[in-house]
Amino acid sequence: MSRKPIIAGNWKMNNNSQKSVELIKGLKSGLDDINASLLPEVVVAPVFTSLYAVNEELNKCAYSKIALAAQNCYYQDHGAYTGEISIDMLKDFNMTYIIIGHSERRQYFGETDEMINQKAKAILANGLLPIICCGETLEQREQGITDKHISNQIMQALEGISSEDTAKSVIAYEPIWAIGTGKTCDADEANRVIKMIRETVKNLKGENAANSIRILYGGSVKPETIEEQMAKSDIDGALVGGASLKADSFAKIVKGAMAKASV
Repeated sequence: MSRKPIIAGNWKMNNNSQKSVELIKGLKSGLDDINASLLPEVVVAPVFTSLYAVNEELNKCAYSKIALAAQNCYYQDHGAYTGEISIDMLKDFNMTYIIIGHSERRQYFGETDEMINQKAKAILANGLLPIICCGETLEQREQGITDKHISNQIMQALEGISSEDTAKSVIAYEPIWAIGTGKTCDADEANRVIKMIRETVKNLKGENAANSIRILYGGSVKPETIEEQMAKSDIDGALVGGASLKADSFAKIVKGAMAKASV
């Protein structure tokens, strides 16, 4: 089954509105000469305070090559949850995706698998799509429990979600030891883990869901690594961190995924 690749840029806690718009303008310029049908799906996830400005910039030219994502959300629609933001509020910005379960959210803010599952259900109920992150620490990898740990994350994240909604969702495998470290998981090993994730989805939700769901690799993705990663059977794209903060490098990564996008 042919799956449309995704290259998503997670800008994390970087760039105010002005810098975010400058980055979008640079990315648009870097991709303007390419027909949208030849590109993978391109997604950017600015900070909450830049969503309005980035959405306005994308709307100026009815630009169809870039979709918008949020970096997080809360699963309740409203209420006394100081500092949180609801999915309905995010929909004001023409949102398509919401990233959930990133290792930094788990590590620094105590997010649990149960919370991530609640967020995934709420995102889908609101007509948006979750990008569900999973991954192992260096210690877990050295203990030989990578597959067990990640499959458990996936089982809990997809609990109570239909096969149809699972098929529309996105998973991002991000080995924690490779995020922001400059270390990149070997492409063959990344593909092996992603294939294992797909098999887990198949066991949980059926073959159609497993064949349809797009699974990305994340962890120090660079222009120099993207073509080898995208050549693998089960890698459907990338969740890019630091390299997405520079328009030229992010555009090169997007272009590096074009061969698979045009299949």
